Amino acid sequence: MLKDAMGGYRGTATEISRIIAEHPDNAEAYYNRGNARSSCDDYEGAIGDFTMALKIGLRFREAITAYGNRGMARAKAGDLDGAIEDFSEIIKRKPSNKRLLCTAYKNRALVKEKMGNSEGGAGDRKMAHLLSPDVNIQ
Repeated sequence: MLKDAMGGYRGTATEISRIIAEHPDNAEAYYNRGNARSSCDDYEGAIGDFTMALKIGLRFREAITAYGNRGMARAKAGDLDGAIEDFSEIIKRKPSNKRLLCTAYKNRALVKEKMGNSEGGAGDRKMAHLLSPDVNIQ
């Protein structure tokens, strides 16, 4: 299952579930189903799939993206502490891609601010700005 040119994932969660039934150790299939579920607002299902993909094992870049996607799903599902954990994991792993790192700081800032931690949010926004001064961090 790949993301197509329009940004959608080819294959439904049901189709990907068939692959998982045949190959339950396929981390990429769980990752793809997590993306499909998240795009359909099934955040709890997406969280479970991203968790399983990470548990089975993904390559570094896919793992970074899975943490980010799970963090977004957790935030939308109301698990703000879990979202902060996922965005913090990306920051801890220090991907060399500044855009990914900047996005992790930005998303963590948004969650911290939603939790009422404006000082923590401001610190993360500052880090995001230092990484990408040209990007709007609002």
